[in-house]
Amino acid sequence: MPGNHHEGLGTMSSSGVKLLIKDHHVVIDNGILQLTLSKPGGLVTGVQYNDLDNVLEILNHEGNRGYWDVVWSALDESGRKGVFEVINATTFKVIVETEEQVEVSFSRPWDPSLKGKFAPINIDKRFVLLHGSSGFYTYAIYEHLGYEEWQAFSLGETRIAFKLRKDKFHYMAVADDRKRFMPMPDDRLAGRAQPLAFQEAVSLINPVVPEFKGEVDDKYQYTCENRDLMVHGWISHDPPVGFWQITPSNEFRSGGPLKQNLCSHVGPTCLSVFVGAHYAGDDQVPKFGQGEQWKKVFGPVFIYLNSVMNGQDPLTLWDDAKRQMIVEVNSWPYSFPASEDFPKSHQRGNVRGKLLVRDRYIHNDDMPGNGAYVGLAPPGDAGSWQRECKDYQFWSEADCTGDFSLNNIRCGEYNLYAWVPGFLGDYKYHLPITITPGCDINVGNLVYEPPRDGPTLWEIGIPDRSAAEFYVPEPNPKYVNQLFVNNPKSNFRQYGLWERYGELYPYDDLVFIVGESDYRKDWFYAQVPRRKEDNSYEGTTWQIKFRLEDVKRAASYKLRMALAGATLAEVQIRVNDPNKVRPLFTTGLIGRDNAIARHGIHGLYWLYNIDVPGSLLVEGENIIYLKQPRNQSPFQGIMYDYIRLEGPQN
Repeated sequence: MPGNHHEGLGTMSSSGVKLLIKDHHVVIDNGILQLTLSKPGGLVTGVQYNDLDNVLEILNHEGNRGYWDVVWSALDESGRKGVFEVINATTFKVIVETEEQVEVSFSRPWDPSLKGKFAPINIDKRFVLLHGSSGFYTYAIYEHLGYEEWQAFSLGETRIAFKLRKDKFHYMAVADDRKRFMPMPDDRLAGRAQPLAFQEAVSLINPVVPEFKGEVDDKYQYTCENRDLMVHGWISHDPPVGFWQITPSNEFRSGGPLKQNLCSHVGPTCLSVFVGAHYAGDDQVPKFGQGEQWKKVFGPVFIYLNSVMNGQDPLTLWDDAKRQMIVEVNSWPYSFPASEDFPKSHQRGNVRGKLLVRDRYIHNDDMPGNGAYVGLAPPGDAGSWQRECKDYQFWSEADCTGDFSLNNIRCGEYNLYAWVPGFLGDYKYHLPITITPGCDINVGNLVYEPPRDGPTLWEIGIPDRSAAEFYVPEPNPKYVNQLFVNNPKSNFRQYGLWERYGELYPYDDLVFIVGESDYRKDWFYAQVPRRKEDNSYEGTTWQIKFRLEDVKRAASYKLRMALAGATLAEVQIRVNDPNKVRPLFTTGLIGRDNAIARHGIHGLYWLYNIDVPGSLLVEGENIIYLKQPRNQSPFQGIMYDYIRLEGPQN
C-alpha cells in the first residue's frame, strides 16, 4: 500500500472506511475526508475536508464539479465530430468494502444501439478511498471491443476535471517557478476582460482584485511537460486547505516525457489530461478502426488534500504536496487497485543497461549517454514514440555514466528508444523487447551513433528539442503576466511574443553571421510571418552568412536542421541564390502543434538531413537562405532546435 499517508499537515482523526449507499448518491468516509459521488453516474459531487463542507464549486450543478470526460469523433459517414461527453455511468457496483479500503465502480457499457450517441467505448470508472489516507484515488478502464459492429472513432481527448470553489481557492501552484495568486473566473467575463488574438487569452481591464489590472490570463501559460507534471493544484487560505492532483506515473499518458498538457488554470480548475492533441496536433489523436480491439487503464491518480495548523503559512502546503508526490511515485505500481487490468509489481518486468554515444568527430572514445531519455514504447520506427498515443510508455533518465533502468513495465512487446540532450536524432535498439512477469532484462552496452557525415563547420543552437536557448524578447508592456517577469525558465510563456519579430525586423529579416552573431541574442526564438501595415502578414527569409576558405566543389556537404516545432509552416532552403525558383530543399507544409500561439517553446521534433553539393558553395562568403513562405496567420511558423553544417568526410 502507498506508505505514509499522513493526514495532510493538520491533525484529524481517521477511522475505518465507511460506505453509505443512498438513492442517488454514494458516500465514502474515512474520518479524514468524505467523498460523495452521484449514483449511478459516478460524478464527483462533493469532497468534504477539514472545515469545508465541499471543496468543489457548490454554485455549479452536480455534473460540473468533478468528472471524467472524452472528446471523440466518428470515423464513418455519421458526421459526429468533436463531441464533448462527460462520462455519465449507468451501472454502480461495490468492488471492495472493508475497514481498510472501499473501491466502487461506475460503468457505462456501449453497444451498437448507442451508435452516434456516445463514444464507442466501454468505460469503467473506479474510485478508491483507503484507511488513514488524506485523499482518494481514481482510475478508469477504457475498452473498444474487437467486433465488426464496434464503430471506428478517434479519441481527441480524455481527462479528469475538478472545479473548485472560487470563493476559497485563489492560489495556484504548478511548478516552483510558476505559483501565484490567480485572477477570478469572473475576471475573464465581458466588461472585466478584453479578448485577445484567441478566446483563451484575455487582457484584464477591470478585475475584481485591482492588482491584476493590465495582466494577461491564458490557461496555456501554465501547461507542463509530462516529465514535470507530477503534482499541481490550489490553496485556500481560509480555511488553510490544499487540493492537489498527483500523477505517480507517466505510463498511461501518451506522447512520451516531452508531451505538454494542461493542468491547473483560472476556474479554479484542476485537470489530469491523459490523451490530447495540444502541442502536437492530430498525430497525438488515437484512431481506432471498426472492430479494432483496444483496452487501456488510465490512472490511478491521487487527489490529495492537506491543511496546516492555525497560524502556519498555507503556502507551505505546496511543499507538503511535493513530498506526498514522492511518496506516491515510490509506491508505484499501487498494490490496492482491484481491477485485474491493473498489473501489480510482481506481474511486471524490468530492463536495464548502459547507453553510450559514438561520434568520432567529437571524441575518439565512446561517451556516456549522460542524461539520456531511454524508454520502452510500442514497436515503431526510431522517434515514433512522440506520436504514439494508444498504448503504454515507460521512460527513465540515464545517469551521468549512461546507466539506465526501466522498472515495473507492463507485459508486452516493445521497442527500446532513446535520445540524448546535446546530440541530434533518435536511437532505436535493433531487437524487440518482450516483457514477461518478473523478468529482469540486461541489454548491456548500447551504442548510439548520432547523424554525422563530416566535421562541424559551424552550428547554431543546442540539440535539445527546444528553442529555449534562442532570443526570447521582452513582452509588449500591455500584455504582461507578472509571473514570468525576470523568470528566465519561463519567459517564453508571455503573450504576444510572436508580434515582437516584426517590431524588431520591420523591413529586413534576420541575418545571422557565423563567428560574429550570438544565437542567444541574435536568433529569434521562432520564424514567424511579419505583420504588415495593412495588418496582413508576409513570409520571412532568414540568412545564415558564413565563410569557407577551402571548398571541395566535387564533394557533398551536409546541412542538419532540427526543428523544435512547426505550425502549418514550411522551410525552403536555398544556397547563395535567394531567387532560385526551385529550392535546394523544402520540408513541404508541416506541423500542427500550434506551440507558438500556446506559449510553448517546442512542439514535435523534426530532423532533416540535407545534402549540399560543393558546387553550390564558394570560397569566401556564403549565404544559406531559410524561407518560411506561409503567411495566412501570425502563428504559422517554425521553432528551430539546432542547425549544423558539416564538411565532407575526412
